[in-house]
Formats: sequence, C-alpha cells, structure tokens
Amino acid sequence: MVQTESFSQQAIASVHKGKLAFCKFLSANDTGLTGGHQCGIYVPKPAYSIIFDEKCVKGENKERLAKIRWMGDFETESKFTYYGTGTRNEYRITRFGRGFDLLKPDNTGALVVIVKLADEDYEGWVLETEDDIDDFLDYFSLSPAETGRLIGTEMLSVDQQEEMKLAKMDAFVHALQGDFPKAFDMSKAARDIYNDVYDHIENIVQKPDQKLLAWNNMEYDLFRRIEEVQYGDVIRGGFDSMQAFIDTANSVINRRKSRAGKSLEYHLEAIFQGNKLPYEPQVVTEEKKRPDFVFPGASAYHNPEYPADKLVVLGAKTTCKDRWRQVITEADRVKTKYLCTLQQGISPQQLHEMKSENVVLVVPQPYITTYPKEYREDIFSLAKFIQLVQEKTAV
Repeated sequence: MVQTESFSQQAIASVHKGKLAFCKFLSANDTGLTGGHQCGIYVPKPAYSIIFDEKCVKGENKERLAKIRWMGDFETESKFTYYGTGTRNEYRITRFGRGFDLLKPDNTGALVVIVKLADEDYEGWVLETEDDIDDFLDYFSLSPAETGRLIGTEMLSVDQQEEMKLAKMDAFVHALQGDFPKAFDMSKAARDIYNDVYDHIENIVQKPDQKLLAWNNMEYDLFRRIEEVQYGDVIRGGFDSMQAFIDTANSVINRRKSRAGKSLEYHLEAIFQGNKLPYEPQVVTEEKKRPDFVFPGASAYHNPEYPADKLVVLGAKTTCKDRWRQVITEADRVKTKYLCTLQQGISPQQLHEMKSENVVLVVPQPYITTYPKEYREDIFSLAKFIQLVQEKTAV
C-alpha cells in the first residue's frame, strides 16, 4: 500500500478519533538500553487512564490485554501492567511479540503516540523523524517538555496562583487587540507572568534547568490562550466553505511552527543574562554562518589573538534528532560545539556520531535520565554549561 499521508498526519487523525491519547519520547529505559529486566513503554502516573480506568493501588499488581494497531499496519495483543509490589510503583505497556522493531535502541528519542479508541482497541504510532515529531507537537501546540501526559487535558488547578496566572495571561492577550505578538514579545511575556506568579520556586542562578522548562511551558500555555481568544469564536461559528476552513487551519499551524524555533533561544538569552554571562547571539562566522550563541562574543571570535580554547559556541534546537549536524560547521575556530535541546532521549548511534563530531549536548537536568546510560556522563545540564562558560570567560 502506498503511504499518501505522513505518519505524523496519520497519528494526528488517530488522536482526533480516539477517546484518549498520550505521547512521550522513548527513553533508554523504554527501548531496553538500560539493561533493565522489564523493558516496554513506561507510562507516567498522570497518564494512567490511557491504560486503566482507575488509578491502581500500591501493594497490588494489575494487568489486562488490549489490541494495538501500529503505524496503521499491524496489530499486537499487548499487556497493560501496573507493578505495585515491592519497591516498584509504575505503569507499563509490554508484550509486543517477535519481530516488533519499533522499540529498537535506535528509536530512543522517537515520539510514541498511544490512542485509545475503545476499551480493548488502541492505535500506536512511533514517529522517528524530526519532521514528523515537530509536525505532531506543533499541531497540538505541545512543548517537548509537555509530553509524558494525556494530550488535550488541562493541567491547571483552581488555587490562587493559577487564578493569578490566568488573569495575567488574559490581560496580555486582550491588550493585543486581535494581533499576534512577535516571538520575542511573547517569550518575554511568558517569563514575566511566570516570574510574577511563581518566582519563589526556581532561582535563575541556582536552578537554570528548572527555570528553562518552566518558562517554556508557560509560553506554550500563553500561546494556546491567544489562539483560543482569537480563533475560538471563528471555529465555533463554523465556516462557509472547505477552503475557508483550510485557510484558517493553515494559518494556525504555520504560526505555531514559526514561533516554536525561537522561544528556546529567547529563554536561554534571559538565563545567560541572569547569570551575567558575556555572549552575543547570531554572530556571523565563516561563510556567513550564524551560530545561535558565541561566548564571550563576536570581537573575541574574530580576534586571532584571542585563545580559541576560551571560546564557546552553543546551538539551540528544540528537537535535534536529525538536525544536530547543522551546528558542526557553524564556527571553524572552535573544535567542540555545544547544542542545547529539549529532546528527551536520542539513540546510541546518533550519540556516538555526535561524540565523534565533537558535539556535546546540553539538556535540562530532569531529561538526562531519558538518554542511554553509557552516554549520560557526556551530557551537560544547563547549570553545568553555565559553569563551563564562567570558567572559560573569567578574566
């Protein structure tokens, strides 16, 4: 059968027809790279309802069977299991049968989507390419940091902080008067709202990794709120023609794609400024290349008297499963390139290639455990990267 739609489009359609849907990046533990005796797809506790109707009770094991149709092609009769005895307290999807290669080690970092159609009828998708992953996340306006939960479920509580957050978001949205903000302005607004409401939780100097994730999540919440205010009535009112619907849908999707790539850069800039790091963004290097960040800056980079081993170059890509190679040639003076990403997990083969090309990943600390164990020591947290820059640029 000839595939007429991408796997991401098919997965999106599957989510729309399902009762519940869940997505997450496959970690090294999911694909068996950690050597654990129980491989399979780990389901975080907040998403338990994708496989069980009720939350399971610690001290008891529970399991059931269900059919999963994978990639619109073949079925497995898989097992949904809760391990609640001993030291374990986790949900997993296991039993995929012989010849099932979607959980192969090379798919570490792929995005798995599980859709519940009926109690014993599911569809599953493993999105391996960065284009498919980005298309899926952009469509649902999901940050990579927001995976590992049910798709489309609201995470807000009704306490005072959340009410304050919503009030500040709405004040920003209504002040736009129907316009969409520029990416820089929206990223700044997201940081301002988060800092006003939650600033006592994470300190930009002491916990930059947590701050980056929090700001990123807030920006996605703000972006969705803008969409609801500006498009909600239009969508609920219906369309006069299919073309009008398509034009509106394309406008929404294209805007989601265009802003996603810049938000990480802007949040990193704020963190670098908060830590008083000397840097310049988008410095023009050889062959008019433009790495995202050069430390301490352009004058040092272009000064042949400045020691090359004191220069640091950082790229920023929300996901980097395929596009990491773009950073290799961006600054000839610097042998080792650093790459900050929100990607959760990458295959050993790609990590091996990165290491051979002197590319070092910078990943928020909570995500490092999603990478193969043998490569974790090579990965920098954002806090560790900041310390490196401070040491290299110290006068």
